[in-house]
Amino acid sequence: MNSTIVIVFLSILTGFLLLVVLYQRFILRARIRRSLREINSKLQEIVEAGSDDRIFVFTEEKELQELAAQLNGLLEKHLKVKADYRRSEIASKKMLSNISHDIKTPMTVILGYLEILRLKSEAPDEMLLKAERKAQEVMEMINAFFTLAKLESGDMVPELSPVDICELCRKSVLDFYELLTRQDFRVEVDLPEEPVRVQGNQESVSRILNNLISNAVRYGSEGRYLGLSLRLAEKAVYVDVTDRGKGIEASFADSVFERLFTMEDSRNREIQGNGLGLTIARDLARQLGGEITLESVPHVRTVFTVRLARVS
Repeated sequence: MNSTIVIVFLSILTGFLLLVVLYQRFILRARIRRSLREINSKLQEIVEAGSDDRIFVFTEEKELQELAAQLNGLLEKHLKVKADYRRSEIASKKMLSNISHDIKTPMTVILGYLEILRLKSEAPDEMLLKAERKAQEVMEMINAFFTLAKLESGDMVPELSPVDICELCRKSVLDFYELLTRQDFRVEVDLPEEPVRVQGNQESVSRILNNLISNAVRYGSEGRYLGLSLRLAEKAVYVDVTDRGKGIEASFADSVFERLFTMEDSRNREIQGNGLGLTIARDLARQLGGEITLESVPHVRTVFTVRLARVS
């Protein structure tokens, strides 16, 4: 009888100990899973925010502590690489700005001499005229590089104030009136009669519009159409610059705003493209707190849209 009781007791004790072991393993696994979820969540948060935070895990598990330490080591290396890249990028942009500035002076002198030669000649030689035109093109490209370098290095910060976007749109179209008429463009302008004010800078907004219109004339010349319209929202104003030319394939949609990107079939030499106009326009829009987007259906409709903050 006693032996039976002992066996039963030992069986119960063994079962109880087994349950304890299983329970502890379950709790341990649950703690590990929770710690891994916390590590994953924090790592994702750091990566998305680009912050310099670190991962802290409150656990006695040595393996998890080692994992956190390894991840923190990788984060530190990543931050160092990012900081080094940023310093190198700033230095490169400032160097480009300085080079562009230094080249402008001799080019200005060359243009001055060419102009003097042309004015002194009763019948300017064709080669002289070509040299002057090419020198002007080089000067325009240098100016564009200089502007872009100043924008990207942070040396060009526009002073913001309310400006009438409708007035600037009308002025920008008039600046191209002669060229548009000569090339037989159909122009449609849809703007409110009353002023619409945006938070911006008159020079910056004008340059954005001129760059987008010149782009539409250059690459949309086959469609012989230019549209300029304005849409109002509660806190934003949208300016659409539209053409009906060859358009932009979807594979190039993300590339058109990159520096020195030009469409290979640009045949309009009256507005020479240098691959910087859209980049400058986008950077200026972002400085004003806005953005430029593209929507294109080749041979049907290509629209560059400028979004700017509306001022009541």
